[in-house]
Amino acid sequence: MHIPVLQKEVLKYLAPKANQNFIDCTTGEGGHSLAILEKIAPHGKVLGIDWNLEIIKIPKYKILNTKYEKRSILICDNFANLKKIVKKCNFKKVQGILFDLGISSWHLEESGRGFSFLRNEPLDMRYNVKSKILTAEEIVNDYPEKKLEKILREYGEERFAKKIAKEIIKNRKIRKIETTFQLVEIIKKAVPAWYRYPRTRTSSVRDRKKIPRRHFATKTFQALRIVVNDELNNFKKALPQTLEILEPQGRLVIISFHSLEDRISKNFLRDNSRKGLLKILTKKLIKPSKEEILINPRSRSAKLRAAKKT
Repeated sequence: MHIPVLQKEVLKYLAPKANQNFIDCTTGEGGHSLAILEKIAPHGKVLGIDWNLEIIKIPKYKILNTKYEKRSILICDNFANLKKIVKKCNFKKVQGILFDLGISSWHLEESGRGFSFLRNEPLDMRYNVKSKILTAEEIVNDYPEKKLEKILREYGEERFAKKIAKEIIKNRKIRKIETTFQLVEIIKKAVPAWYRYPRTRTSSVRDRKKIPRRHFATKTFQALRIVVNDELNNFKKALPQTLEILEPQGRLVIISFHSLEDRISKNFLRDNSRKGLLKILTKKLIKPSKEEILINPRSRSAKLRAAKKT
């Protein structure tokens, strides 16, 4: 089941009030959108955007024949086209915009597109299968070794990028790499034993509860997903558009899960704060509590930043 990350914190920094309008740029399974809709009753609206046609059916189903139905607009599109979407929907007086850049549970558990290294699936990794972009399979089978190494190092921050890229080249000469489990086995061969078997660490001396460390294939899969969907460039395109859409005193909240995403967020907020266009609300980075991580381990990498338009 999908658990919205940092939901209390999102509501705190978006500060939704009755009859205001908000945009959820990554509506996913609708967790954050529904929480916002509850706060902006009776007339406030949410414009929810998701690039995945299948996943956007989930919040549509959740709100069907409910009190939220007439106050929700759900659009399948890339948030890089934010201004066009807003104009097309005639969505005005926007008091807040949310980006939750994490991958949803649906992609990992139900999509069948190879986002998860725990399921044996085709190496696709496209959020939108109708988009004319390369799949992860095409990248691992066709890209030269140096380019693969660069992708793993830059987008996955994978310390064993060179060894993994070399092992990919070696294996694809023997047999085409088509599935997630094939790729996982290749990564396993490339990295040392201590890296293959994630240990656990104690969250506190008192309760001795365990929090699992990352799987050895996490960073490689993350890097491929980012490249396949051009995630960082789409995010860079969307951010400046928020300044044109938000009303004065409107709020921008960003949840990132990757240091490169967070760097883009940090620089955007800082640069526009210096220009006097934004006031940063999160002087310190907001992270999930230990309790939230225990309930939802996927939240462990989440980082929230927020600002208000001046």
